[in-house]
Parts: sequence; structure tokens; C-alpha cells
Amino acid sequence: MPRFLFGLLVTIILLGALSAAGLYAGYQYYARDLPDPETLRDYQPPTTTRVHAADGRLMAEFAAERRIFVPYRAIPARVKQAFIAAEDKNYYQHQGVDPISIARAVVQNLRAVTDGGSMIGGSTITQQVVKNMLLTNERSFDRKVREAIIAYRMDQVLSKDRVLELYLNEIFLGYRSYGVAQAALNYFNKPLDQLTIGETAFLAALPKAPNNYDPVQFPDRARERRDYVIERMREDGHISPEQAAAARAETIQVRRRDAEEMARADYFTEEVRRQLIARFGEEAVLKGGLSVRASLDPELQVFADQALRGGLIAYDRRHGWRGPMAKDLIQRPNQPDWQRRLAGVQTPPGIAPWRLAVVLALTEQHAEIGIQGADGATGRIPMTELAWARPWQPEQRVGNPPRRPSDVFGVGDLVLVEPVQRTEDNRTAYPPNTFGLRQIPDVGGALVAMDPHTGRVLAMSGGWSFEVSQFNRATQAQRQPGSSFKPFVYMAALDNGFQPNSIVLDAPFVVDTGPGQRWRPQNYSERFYGPIPMRVGMEQSRNLMTVRMAEAIGMDKVVDYAQRFGIVDRMQPVLSMSLGAAETTVMRMTTGYAMMVNGGKRITPSVIDRVQDREGRTVFRHDERACTGCNADQLQGAAPPRIADTRDQVVDPATAYQMVAMLQGVVQRGTGGAIGAALRQPLAGKTGTTNDENDAWFVGFTPDLAVGVYIGFDTPRHMGRGEGGSRTAAPVFQAFMANALRNRTVPPFRVPPGVRLVRINPETGELASANDAKAIMEAFKPGTEPVAGQRPPLQAGTSGAAPPTSTGGAGVGGLY
Repeated sequence: MPRFLFGLLVTIILLGALSAAGLYAGYQYYARDLPDPETLRDYQPPTTTRVHAADGRLMAEFAAERRIFVPYRAIPARVKQAFIAAEDKNYYQHQGVDPISIARAVVQNLRAVTDGGSMIGGSTITQQVVKNMLLTNERSFDRKVREAIIAYRMDQVLSKDRVLELYLNEIFLGYRSYGVAQAALNYFNKPLDQLTIGETAFLAALPKAPNNYDPVQFPDRARERRDYVIERMREDGHISPEQAAAARAETIQVRRRDAEEMARADYFTEEVRRQLIARFGEEAVLKGGLSVRASLDPELQVFADQALRGGLIAYDRRHGWRGPMAKDLIQRPNQPDWQRRLAGVQTPPGIAPWRLAVVLALTEQHAEIGIQGADGATGRIPMTELAWARPWQPEQRVGNPPRRPSDVFGVGDLVLVEPVQRTEDNRTAYPPNTFGLRQIPDVGGALVAMDPHTGRVLAMSGGWSFEVSQFNRATQAQRQPGSSFKPFVYMAALDNGFQPNSIVLDAPFVVDTGPGQRWRPQNYSERFYGPIPMRVGMEQSRNLMTVRMAEAIGMDKVVDYAQRFGIVDRMQPVLSMSLGAAETTVMRMTTGYAMMVNGGKRITPSVIDRVQDREGRTVFRHDERACTGCNADQLQGAAPPRIADTRDQVVDPATAYQMVAMLQGVVQRGTGGAIGAALRQPLAGKTGTTNDENDAWFVGFTPDLAVGVYIGFDTPRHMGRGEGGSRTAAPVFQAFMANALRNRTVPPFRVPPGVRLVRINPETGELASANDAKAIMEAFKPGTEPVAGQRPPLQAGTSGAAPPTSTGGAGVGGLY
């Protein structure tokens, strides 16, 4: 061999060896401390926790990244084909890195530099998975080399299908969508298997730059990129030329999820979220893909929101107009630029469905207004819709009724309005474009509706609007229940020698509270009624009778019953507590009343029925009872399985029914009489009002539905004379029940075995004569029913001339 050739050969070998050594050294340098792709073998991407109502409607989604994980086998073939055609044509042929694509990208990008064309990338799907899940988005040569090394390794340890599954579930596609399934819902409101070819191609066009191809902001770019993917799919043989032409003819129509497909219950949803995090932790809730079935009844929730908002508005209107939201938006009547000025006003939270408007002009009979966001539309507020707007005054008083619109507001005032079609009495129709004046109530309130047999919360409204205040007055507001606490005192008395017809003295009562200090409770009427039956004391909410019974049986027993029913955990054993001075919540009160009507069985309130993990395994159930035979394919003529009742007995069922019967009298003849007269259904309940009329309550039930209502200011203060449970809270209960019970047959209250029903005169407690028109059926425990010729038992302060004097703590208590 000539020396020249030999030298050339040696040189080539040395250069090859040096190149190999350099490549090896470079590989070792870049491969040090690389993430192990093995970690992705069992990787589960963060997925969305979804909460559904009892009827299956979606309530909420909780996620750090909004994603619905779809296994590879469940992803439609066309979706896979579209993404491979758009992102990595040779995906199933290369080994994680595609040299041909890299070379093509280099050539294209060199041309782009000289010709001003668009730059393209050479990353494979595998490399994109590496970048998104194992590395960062840093733009550097080092990162690209490390990405290629890991992609090669990943291709050796994971199957192509697994890598593609990770990619299609992990990729960000805009509109807060991670993964193709979430994107299909967010863009087109469809599951993957219902996407058209054009829609599929559009989703496959997004990975490069989702924001640049937003079909709403950049429709031309989005269509051009989609058509590119369609053409790639045709070239690769995934669709025919005819299918490609039809797909290109499609418009990219974004269809956001319809509002009616979601069950709206903001306070309820937030309580679900809080309980999930408390039980499973924030990481599991935001990334674990839990499937949650809530106890919410969406129809009852709508009724709850309507009833509470209506009650808050009614109270607010009784206490006058607090003035416009802003003044001087315009300076002169019908100022030409009012639309521009009004459009610049930010819509305040919590006003829907009301509208912002500016007062344009005033006459003696109406106000001319301009409506925000209505393309220059105007309207009128007639004087009949301003009659309620008396000026608000301190201590919830009001001034004189307005006589003309200028008494209410001036030109340029910013106000809230709502379209109205008829006068408030519904007698007269208004002309088109007539509006009523509105204002957001500054009073708060809450409503809870519950299944009394299971504790499942069916509806919960925690205030006027979650947008205005996230404070949930149903679960977080600690308030005095006033006289709505009295049934728990009465049940303690019924279990300690009292009967529903026992006679209790309604007379002055004095409690020594310290040197020179005395507590003198009194009835709301500030009158005394002498000896009257226990039942009448409940129906008419007599404070003095309640205090006397509490003293007779001992406050330790009242404390025990408050704890048994979950009203208050640690209540002071002082007499003022018998009138509802201890603070509690609407949820606790509703649960306590539910345990009365269910026969005295303990229940735990719950907003969550069941939770399943991403694999479908049940990890929580509210009802933990075993059901043998419930999973049988068919019963084959056998009786259906019976589930054991494992609820603890809180109180004697007879005692619970006696209390239910007395509370029926409250809505038939007592402080809740308007409810019974209006609804004429088996209903029972109790009003509650605290000192200075700071809090108004009504808690009640049918045999199968317990409901609690509270209204009051977040910082307790006087709500106005007469604003007690009967006037303020009971109408909310009535409005809710009117809708909830419409077209439903409500069964009578269930009488437990052994209870004796006896006809008595409710005013005297004595056995009723045959022709007594006032007679009612009273419930007695065996052996305690009245006997002919005997007067009712005289108890609790009915002997002795001097009123009892006792020692106890001062406080506030129920009025009526």
C-alpha cells in the first residue's frame, strides 16, 4: 500500500476515533443526571376533579390543569391520526428522534432566514413529551441535546402507544384545556367521538401555538392552520379527497358549554370543595381526577335561591332607598355621550339579572333612563315603581314616600333596574321598555334544605350572591336562634314529667345575676297570660313559660338536649340560654329539627354522597351501611334487600312526635299561621327572633323535608321594629315550600307505635266534648293520657303567689 494511502487511512481512523470519543464524551456530559423516562411508565397526569349533582348534572370542576384523562384505547383513531399527521408523520418509524425531520427543519429554517418564510420545528411527539413532562421550556442547545437523549431512551422503555397516550392527555391546547378530551369540550362542547374531521384537524393544529390560532381572535390563521392539517391527513391516506374538501368547507364554530348544562349552586359547591380538601388534601382534589356525587337537588336549589333573594329584597324594600350607586355620570339631561360614559362603568358583582342604567331626564310621572350594553336603548321608570323608595334612615327607619321621581334621584345618577311587565299587584300591564328600580340588599341570610332521614343537604343558599360575598351564612355564621331553640327545651321537659297539656304559669319571672342586677325576661307582647297549656306556650312562643320549664327540669338537662341534637357543643347552663341565646348555625338548626321529624334518629348533614378515584374505586360514601344482596344481577322473585337502620336514637320517638305535633300547631294557629293558611299541607315549624330584633329565623319541615331560614346583618344590628321570624324569615320558608311541594302529595306526619291520640281542647288542655269545634288530636305517651273529669297537671310555677326567683347568667333570648 502506498505510504500516502496508508497515511490517509490512519488519519481517517484517528479522526473517526477522536469523533467517536468526542461524541461519547459529549453524550456522557449531556446524559449526566438526566431524568429517568421509566418514571413515566406508571405516570398519571393531573386530571380534573368533577362534581355532579344528584341528577347527574355537572356542578363544578376543580383542577390545577383542566384535563380529562382518556386511555389510549378510548381515543378515536382519527384523533390519533390527525395529531400524528400534524406533528410527527414518522412517529411509528423513528426511535424517539427523527433525523429526517430535523434535516428538513434545518433546510426550511435556513430558507426562512433568507426568504422571510415561517420557521418550523423538528421535534417528534416523543421529544415534546420529554420537554413537557421531564424538562423545561428553556430555549438552548443544551436542552435540545438532553431532550433528544431522553427521547431515545424513552422510546426504548415505553411503547409508542403509551407515549402517544401521554402526549394526547398532557398537551396544552388553549382555552385552559390540557389534553384533547378537555379541549373538545371547551372548544366544541363535544366528546372526542363526536368531533367532525374539521374539528379534529383544528385541535391537532393547536399544539404549536394555541393562542395564535384562537378561532375567535384570529379566525383566518386558525382556518389556514386547520386546512394544513387536513391536507396532511389526506396525503397520509387517513381521509379521502372528498372528506378533505368537506372538512375544509366547515366553519370553525366555537361552542362553549351551555349554562343550562351546569347546575348552579355557588355556596353549595364551595362547601363541597372545602370538605373534599379537608378529607383528601388539596393535591388530590386539584390533580387527582376525583369523581364526586353531591347531594344537591338542582331544582330545589333554584327554589332556595329564588325564595331567599325574594325575602332579602322584600325586607330591603321595606326599609327604604339608600341612594344611587354613583352620581353625576352625565351633567345635563339627555347628554349625547351618555352611552360612552355608561359603557365605561364596570358592572358590579351580584347584580344579575338586573342592568345598570343612567337617569337621562325626569318628569313629574316618570324617569327616562339609558341602559348599559343595550345599543343605546332607553326606557322609563314610572312613579308606581318608585313608591317603595322612601329614604333610608338610621335604625332601619324610613322617611316620607316620594311624590315625584326627583325625590328619589337626579339626572346623571347611576342606578340598577329590571324590566317589568305589570304593576306589583298584577292588575295593570306596563308598556314596553318599562323598568323597576332595584338595589342590592345590605342584609344577609341563608337557607338550608335537607332530607331528614339521611342528612343529605338538598339545597343551600348562603347569601345574596357568592360574587358579592363568599361568606356562607348557612355554615359559617354563628347566630343566636332565639325562640326557634325552644323545641329542644320542650322535649327535655316532655322527657321529665311534662305533657303537651301540662299547665305552666305565664307570669313575671326574675333572675338574680349579681349584686344589684336582675334579669327579667318578658314576652314579645309585654303581657302576662297566667296558667296556660304547654302547647299554647309553643304555638304563641311564650318566653316566660319556657324559662319556667327550664328552671323546673334544670338547665343541665336543656344543655344535654342541645348537645344531643348538635345545636350547641358547649352551652352555659344558665336560664337565658333556654330562650336561644347560645350561637349556632342554620345547618345545625336544620339538622336538629330534622332529627325531630325523623323519629329522633341521629343524622349527620352531608353535601357529598360518594367520591370515586380516577380508577373508579369508591373512596368515600356518606351512607356506610352494608347492603347484602344489592349487587345481585336479578332478584329472581326474592324480596328486595333490606338495609339495616344503624342510626342512634337521640330521643324517644314518642317525645319527638309530641314535639312535631306541637310545631304543627305553630303553623296552624300560632306565629307561623300564615304558612299553614297559604299552603294547606302537613307542615310544622317554629319562628325565632332575638333581642333587639337582630336575627330572624324560621325552621320547619314536612315529613320528608327539613328547611331552615335565617335573615340578619353580617354584623348584628337592629333590623327594625316588627322584623322578626314571622314577618321576615317565615315568608322565605313559605315561598320555598310552595315551589318544592307543588304538584306533590305530602303524607301526614308518621305516628310512632304506642302513641295515644286524644281529642282535647287546645286552649284548656282538657278532654274535648263531642261538639267542641276547637278540638284537636293531642299526642300522649302510654299512661299519661288525660282522664275524663280530671284537670290537666299543674306544673312549673303554678302554685304560690310569688314569682320564682332563680340564679343564672344574663344574656339575650328569643322574643317570638
